[in-house]
This record gives sequence, structure tokens and C-alpha cells, in this order.
Amino acid sequence: MWQVIGQPKIIRLFERGLRAGTLAHAYLLVGPPHVGKGTFAINLAQALNCTGSDPPCGQCPSCRRIAEGKHADVRSIRLSAGEGNGRAQHEISTEDIKEIQYSASLPPYEGRFRVFIIDGAENMSAEASNRILKVLEEPSPSVVWLLLVVEETRLLPTVVSRCQRVELRPAPVPEVAGLLQERYGVEAAKAGLLARLSGGRTGWAVSAASDSRLMEDRARTLETLVSLLGADLNDRLQYAAELARTVEKDRRAGAEVLRTWLGFWRDVLLVKNGCAGDAVNIDCMDTLNKLASSATLTEIKAALDRLNDTLSQIARNVSAQLALEVLLLNMPTHRLPSPSTTEGEAAKVPDRGSSLSERK
Repeated sequence: MWQVIGQPKIIRLFERGLRAGTLAHAYLLVGPPHVGKGTFAINLAQALNCTGSDPPCGQCPSCRRIAEGKHADVRSIRLSAGEGNGRAQHEISTEDIKEIQYSASLPPYEGRFRVFIIDGAENMSAEASNRILKVLEEPSPSVVWLLLVVEETRLLPTVVSRCQRVELRPAPVPEVAGLLQERYGVEAAKAGLLARLSGGRTGWAVSAASDSRLMEDRARTLETLVSLLGADLNDRLQYAAELARTVEKDRRAGAEVLRTWLGFWRDVLLVKNGCAGDAVNIDCMDTLNKLASSATLTEIKAALDRLNDTLSQIARNVSAQLALEVLLLNMPTHRLPSPSTTEGEAAKVPDRGSSLSERK
């Protein structure tokens, strides 16, 4: 069975293609982080190699081996966060592509199709992109390429043109909440909060339901943001340097901090305009109300614009520290209670000598 939710039209499209044998040799799966692109790619790889009567059955040996990452004909590559040597990989290199390019020239070993999944394909180096382009121009009938991207504009237009584009949109929040309750046993109130916070990104919601660290990280990220609103310039510059080091080590983790801030400021804008019912961070309503009352519309919109600009600059490999310094130096000043404190408690401003972990 298909594990991805909120994508019924896409599933029907691929089911028809599987039955008719008319699937393309390459697909560009576009969508925000954690929306389900990886899950869908694995499901499609299973469906292409499934030996059951209703692919993907999820139960046959082929489906199970693909789910476990042990199938010889299904390969996946992505950026390394640098856990082993501490150095992050900022590009999918030519060597990465060379390896799977050679595998693509071989016939399937244990299934019907070889499936190659490139997660974060927009991060391919120029030479790696050109190698993929050559492969896509000379497709093999027994090979399917799945390129997963968040920012498709960073891909070579010629690569995009060789793929069939499929956009995965965020799932409806009620569907995500229902999934958490029915499949993972999450109680209703928590499921509703996680579904809202996920913005329809099923992967994030499921991970947050099973790993409390994600919600703890979010709480610390919002506490840091609120503290920085009342901090002086030295504290802001110190945090900019620390967050820049995070970006250098793991760009995705650094970007997730900024996306969390972006969601918070969007909620402030909603509250400011009388649309609090549409806010996502519903467990921080006291802080949202206070910030919406003290900040002007101009400040809120400027904060949103600068966050979007900073995310775009980091994606383009602009100096992270410079981009973050500009962001934080232009952040408005407001002293507010921490999102995790009671209404009467004052937010703690980071000490100048404290580390990022201490601030969190």
C-alpha cells in the first residue's frame, strides 16, 4: 500500500501508469521539506519491483528489502550532514553521480527496474548535473530516475526538461492529524498541534510524534528568537556567528531554524490582522498576542521579507555569517515573555558569554 498521504491524484496517476506500462524514465518530485517526497519515491520503487498482486503491497520480499534499504536495484544518494568527520557536504559531487551512473548501465540484478533516487537534486554540482543530463538524454528502459527537490529553480533547465514534473503539496491538516491518531496512536490534542505545526508536511509530523527532541528543538528555537528580540547588538552578532557555524556543518538544520522563525512571524501577522484562528503555533498564543500588539505591520512584514531573503541567500551559498548578521541586526526590538514561560515571567536575554546550547 502507498504510505504517503494527501496525494490521491498523484497516486491515481502512477497507478494508471503502472498498469499501462507508460511510466516515464525520470521524474522530478517537487515539494517542501518533509512533505513526503522520500516516502513516495520509496513507494514507487516498491511498486516498480513488487511481486504482489496490488503493488506496492509492502509485504513481498522485494517491497520489504526496498523499505529496509537492502535492495540491490534501488539506490539513494543525498547530502551528508557530516556526522562522521564533522564536515558537511554542500554539493552532491561528481563522484557520487559517477558511481550510480555506472550502476545505471547494468541490467537489474534482483528486480524488474533499477531505481535511482537523488534526494536534494538541486544540490548537485555543475559537473554532476551535466553527468545526470547525459544519462537522462540516453534513457534505459529498465531504469527510473527520481530527482527530489525543494528549489527546482536551482536545477539546470535542461535537466528539468528531461523529467516529468510531479508536485507534492502539503496534505490537509485534518488528514495529518487523523494519520497521527489512527496509525501512530497520538492523542487528539497533540495530534492537532503537530498537524498544524507541520503545515501539512507529513514526514515532519510523524517524526515529531515519535521523537520528542523535535518539539524540544522547536521550543528552544522559539525561546532563542524571543530572547534575541530583547537582546543587544553584541548578543545578536554572537548568535549570528553560532548559527552560521551550524549552517556550515548542516545547512538543512540551520535552514530549519529560520523556517521555524518564519512560521512564528507569519503567525504574528495573522494575529495582528485578526486571524488568530489560522495561526500554527497555537501553544504560544500569549507571546504571539503580545508581539502582535507591540510590533507594527511594517516591522512584521520586514521581518518576514528578511527571513525569506536569508533563506534564499543560504541556499545560494552566500556567506551564511554575513547574511545572518544582516538579518539579526535588522530584527526589531521587543521584550517579551518566553513562549515556554507563564504570562507574567520575563523573557531571559542571553548573556554575552553564553554558548548557544546554554541559551537554548
